Amino acid sequence: MQYRCISMRTPSQRFEASITKDNLWIYILMLLKKKELYAYELNEKIKKQFGFSPGNVTAYIVLQRLKGDGYVRASSRRKEGGPLRHYYGITEKGITELKKARVIYRKHAGMF
Repeated sequence: MQYRCISMRTPSQRFEASITKDNLWIYILMLLKKKELYAYELNEKIKKQFGFSPGNVTAYIVLQRLKGDGYVRASSRRKEGGPLRHYYGITEKGITELKKARVIYRKHAGMF
């Protein structure tokens, strides 16, 4: 009997997911290093700058984990009569982690 998995992704598709959606934290920290953002802006910026779309809730969950671990800080403010928004920015700890990720990426990207 031969087994066949209909929805199996190819190795290159799995690789792409591993360097994008599976490591969303890197992209969030890169964006926050440039400018403070509120959570709603993240998916749009990720799609525009990096060419992929994380799930709506996924980016928020990752952001909250980054905040809980001290890589991201939050502040609340209101823009001219608008709703109160929570803005997120990268911390020194987050910058350090992003630098480590960059070193790892460059080390392994050189294999190709």
